[in-house]
This record gives sequence, C-alpha cells and structure tokens, in this order.
Amino acid sequence: MSSKSCKSSCEPVRPHWFYRQPAGEKEPWLPLSYEDSQKLEEAHVWSKEVGSERDVVVPVEGRRYDVRLKERSRHAVYWTEPPSEVRRCLWFYKGNKESAYTPYSENTSQVLEESYQTAVAQNEWKKKVMLPTGETIFLQSPKIITQLPSTPDKDKQPASPTEPTPPRVLERGLENMQLDVHEGEPETVDHLVFMVHGIGPACDLRMRTLIQCGESHTHLPSENPTPPPTRTLVHSVNDFRSASLCLINSHFRQTAEGPCQMGRVEFLPITWHTVLHEDTGVDKDMERITLPSISLLRKFGNDTILDVLFYNSPKYCQVIVDAVATEINRLHRLFLQRHPDFTGAVSLAGHSLGSLILFDLLTNQKTDADEVMAEESESSGQSESGASEPQVGGPVSLEDVLVGRGLEDHFRVLHREQVDTESLLLCSENDLKDLGIPLGPRKKILDLAKKWKRSRAGTSPPVLNGPAAQEGLTQHWTHIPECSNTTSISYQCSNVGIGQVSVNYPQLTFCPQAFFALGSPIGMFLTVRGLKKIDPGYSLPTCKSFYNIYHPYDPVAYRIEPLVLAGGVELPPVQIPHYKGRKRMHLELKDGLTRVSSELLGSIRTVWQVFSQVPNSALPLVGGVSDAALNTSSDSQDDRMEVQTVAAGTGPEALRKDVKVGMLNGGRRFDYVLQEKPIEIFNQYLFAIQSHLCYWESEDTVLLVLKEIYERQKAATLQQPDPVM
Repeated sequence: MSSKSCKSSCEPVRPHWFYRQPAGEKEPWLPLSYEDSQKLEEAHVWSKEVGSERDVVVPVEGRRYDVRLKERSRHAVYWTEPPSEVRRCLWFYKGNKESAYTPYSENTSQVLEESYQTAVAQNEWKKKVMLPTGETIFLQSPKIITQLPSTPDKDKQPASPTEPTPPRVLERGLENMQLDVHEGEPETVDHLVFMVHGIGPACDLRMRTLIQCGESHTHLPSENPTPPPTRTLVHSVNDFRSASLCLINSHFRQTAEGPCQMGRVEFLPITWHTVLHEDTGVDKDMERITLPSISLLRKFGNDTILDVLFYNSPKYCQVIVDAVATEINRLHRLFLQRHPDFTGAVSLAGHSLGSLILFDLLTNQKTDADEVMAEESESSGQSESGASEPQVGGPVSLEDVLVGRGLEDHFRVLHREQVDTESLLLCSENDLKDLGIPLGPRKKILDLAKKWKRSRAGTSPPVLNGPAAQEGLTQHWTHIPECSNTTSISYQCSNVGIGQVSVNYPQLTFCPQAFFALGSPIGMFLTVRGLKKIDPGYSLPTCKSFYNIYHPYDPVAYRIEPLVLAGGVELPPVQIPHYKGRKRMHLELKDGLTRVSSELLGSIRTVWQVFSQVPNSALPLVGGVSDAALNTSSDSQDDRMEVQTVAAGTGPEALRKDVKVGMLNGGRRFDYVLQEKPIEIFNQYLFAIQSHLCYWESEDTVLLVLKEIYERQKAATLQQPDPVM
C-alpha cells in the first residue's frame, strides 16, 4: 500500500447521526441532515469535554424534533409519536439481499475503528476481529472489509442443508455510500401554515393513517407488540414541506438579480379524528349496532363516511371544531415559543372535509367590531341588574378612572406623552408596550378603552333571522327558506345565514393571511344548506385571501365562484400552470388543435358571409374593396375572436374587465384547477380516487401556495417555458 493511500486511510472518519424508523419500514435507519448532524456532534464533543451529567437537548429538523443526547432519543414536539433511537454512526453493514445500510452500535463502531486504525498503522491485513456481539470481521484490505456469517452450533444444526449465507459488506463513513442526505433547512421561517385533514384515517394514495400523527393514543393488540409500518399525516405534510423547500430554491431563492435572502415555510399537521372517534366513545357505540357481515366495508364506512354525518350533528360538530381550533391555537403558541424571532404571517389549509371545518370556523370568527357589539350586549344585561361602568367624558375623568383601578403610575406615563381619552382610544397594545407599560396594566387599560368605544357605538344592528333572512336581506348571504324549527336539532341562521349547525365556534388567536381549500366540498355543502348566492361583497371576517384548489377528476371537489357570479355569467376555473412552466404537452396539443379548428371555422364563416350577404353588383373591382365587404370582414373577425376565446377555455367573459368574482379573495379569482396528467385522460373513473388524494405531493399546488405566501415579499419567480410531459 502506498504512503498516500495509507495516509488517506488513517484519516479520522467523520461521524454522522442517524435515527431509527418504526419497525417494518424499508429503510430502518435514516440520516439526519448534515447541519443537524453537525449540531449533534458539537454538542456531543462539548458534553464529553465538560463532563456534564445533565442531558443536552438539541432541536433538529426545523425544530420539529428534539434530540436528548444522553438518552440518544428523538422526540416530536408538535404531535405525539413514540420516541425513536438516535445513533452516532461510524461503521455500516449491508447484506447481499438488503437494500439499505445499517449502522453498527456505537460500541461496536468504536471497536471496529480502533482495529482498523491499528491495521492501517501496522500495515497488517487479512486478519479477523471479534466483536463484542460475537460476530467476526475480516480485514482483508483498507477497501475490502466483510462480516463473516456466524457458524451455528452443531446441536442446532438444521437437518436439511441450507443455502450458504454470503458475508456482509462493511463501509466506513458515508463517503462511499449512496445516501440522500440533505444539507438542512433554513433557520428562518417566513410563514407558518396549519394543514387540517379530511374524513377518515387515510391521507393519501398510500393510505397513510393518522396513527402517531398528533393523536394522543393508539390502541394496538397486546399480542402484537410490533405494529405494522404506518404512514401518517405527518408524512403527508412532510412531503408537502419537502416540495416547498425544493420549489423555494428553484423558483424564489435564485432571482434574475442574484440570490435573495429567504427562509422557508413551515407546515404543521392538525388532526381531529381520534378526538372524535375515541375520546367521545362513539366508536364503541357504533360497534354495538354495526352488522357483522361485510365487516371490512362497514369498518371503512364507520371510519370515513360517517365523519360527514358526525360533522352535521350538533354534538359531534362541537367536538370537531373545538378539537381543530384548540390544536391550532396550541401549536401556534408552541411555535412562537420555539421561534421567538418569527415575524411572518400564518395561513390555513384544509383537505376535503377539513376545508369545510376551516371555512365554517373562519366564517364565525369575530372582528374587533363584533367583540365590541358582543360586550355591549353583555354590558346591557349587567346594567339591568344594577352594574355600570364609569363613562369617560361625563362626571368621571380619565385620571379618576385609572387612579380608581390602581393605575395612577401609568396615568402619569400617559399624561407625560399627552395621551388623552381620544388618543387612548386610538392606541394599540404595541403603542402601550412602547411606552413601557407592563402586560397586566396594559391589558386593563385596553379593556377599559374597549368598553369606552362600546359606550360610544350605540346599539348594535339586529341579527336578521326568519323572514328577513329568507328574503335575501342578510348582510352577506342569500339563501332559500331555513330549516324547520319543529325538530330538536338547532341550525344556525345568523347574519351569514349558511345553515351551519348551531355550535359555539371557538376563536383563533391570530388572523390568517390566506385559506387554501384542497379538494373541497364547500360549494356542495353551502348549496345543500340552502344557500343560493354569496354576496359579492362578502369576505371571511379575519382572512382576506381564499383559494379553492381542485383536480378536474376529484369526485369530492366543487366550485364556489358560480355562487358569487351574477347574471348567469359562466367563468371557467383558472388553470394552475405546471411547476416547470406552461402546460403539459397533451394540453398544449389539445389547445393547438382547438385553435386551428376555430380559425378554420372562422374562415369558412367569413367566406360564407361575403358571398351570401353581398350582391353581385356590389362586388369590388380588381384592386378595390367595397364598404360592405369591409364591414362584413370586420364582423367576421370579431366572431372568430369570440369563437377562439370560447374554444380556448377562457370565454369572452374572462376577457371583460367588469366581471366581478366577489371579495372572498380580495377581488381576485379563487377557483383554481390542476392540470391532469397524460395517463389520467384515458380513464377519468380509474383515477378519481387518486385525484382526490393527489394534493399532498402536487408540486403545482405547492407552487400556487408559495406564490400567495410570498406575494407580499415580491419574490420574482424563474420562468421555464419548456413544455412538460
């Protein structure tokens, strides 16, 4: 062996940290990113140097997991999931029929590394090394190291001869292993998106379940301690997040002016299935009345289709909306604790029934004006019982009110800054915070200011129910007559009058920037509830951007724009471009053929009109053209243009400036349709179920979400005009 190769072989191996996946996965061990592995290695070295007995906690994977270094365990932060083993890896092995390398334990790796370094230093090869586990390692050369098959005991020798087991191949470090190791995620988070799942435990085409996905408990048979591998909503959201990281790098981070400073978008899953099916005990009730025949089909129906019926039940609808809102607020609060420098906005995304849950939740969010009216109503009830609040500007001054509540020190601060009653009513919490007023007194002052605003506002407008609501006089919605009140089930017809089940809708602790509905049945549910038309001026109270994204073959998805458009105007949905640019090849060919046929039809119409409408005496001489021919030709061109636009799928209405699509998305279009794949056009029914589950891994969907998120940052996207297959 040359001195150069000997020197290369003697170089210390670079450790890398891995974590173990649940039993049954194709790859039992997965590597952490280079960035996370480096952080763990630095913490490991520091812990050894200082001799600390305390466990060191290192956040990894975008702070979604914590690694407890001493325990060598990886713990999820935002959802409940069994801890996974973490290992500092130096040496790996792979059998002849194994597809992935498996790391040795840290003790075994240390023995292997010492034996290897000794062999290199003494240039002694073709020798055996006994491991603490009993296996034998054969050091043939610096590049060829194998683990010999274990020799069974003679007493346990099988009677029939078996195929000899080939030796395992060993690798030192990651240099010669073909592993997909990521560099790491940006530390800065630009935006946060909460994603709510739909009906049942299946999240995508691979039937990923909600087990271990934000759920607090999972029931497994005691005789089967090792559950089968389960794909979770966490994995589905991970796919969405991974696609966003790739698209940010390819479409946003690199601009025409050069690299720009951008972070990433965090996506977190929100689940409610277990809270409904296990915590309420409804599954046990359903088991008692479910017939024993076709058990698998009935089990599927109880786990999936019944979720829609549960959501239309007042009792279980309350359970679902409480679970969703509570989990969103909890994760939002936890996220801010782990990302104290976060200054971005928050958005919501819902798939299938999850989009309807979010829509109903956002429809019932209260603005500051709503809270003032509610507090005024409550104050009116208190005044009838003898309670009253001091009125500023009347017999009591601002100083008297604050001093009477022990806030005299803070009144001096307000007086120093020349803040009177009128100015105080215009102050926000940040303004008072900038003045140095602590949290407790700050909240008290804001509460007083809110009550003073309420006293000035007068009485609140009445909520329209009954005949007035039925005649379309509500502020935002028009619907057919409401449900009969003869039943014991109460349905809400509030000032938005969409026939929702009468429950107490919780309030979110933030105002979302955007709401993305994926494969959503919102349009169908609004129609079934009796809604005929959405007022064009209506928008969600606390969320001004809304997108209804669907696949053209999705059997669950429905459009919403027709509920807003007036006068029978028909607008086709906005086609989402392929993430690589333009349209798919088969759609471009289809549009091209349609355009050619439209032009041919227009030419035939032009010729026919010229010869049928113009008399022979008016035919132009050679070199001249009559006025009639010019007028006919001009009209024909207009007709041909109309034919072309209709055939192209845009329609003349799409080209008009006066078409109104309402304010659900700030005056912009909000029905967006994905492009079907070439193979899907052969049989729409065959790909119907897949189309409803395609959004989790759809780069086109992810890119549309990112464009909305980064619109305010004016991030330029790279255009790639090459057609794609």
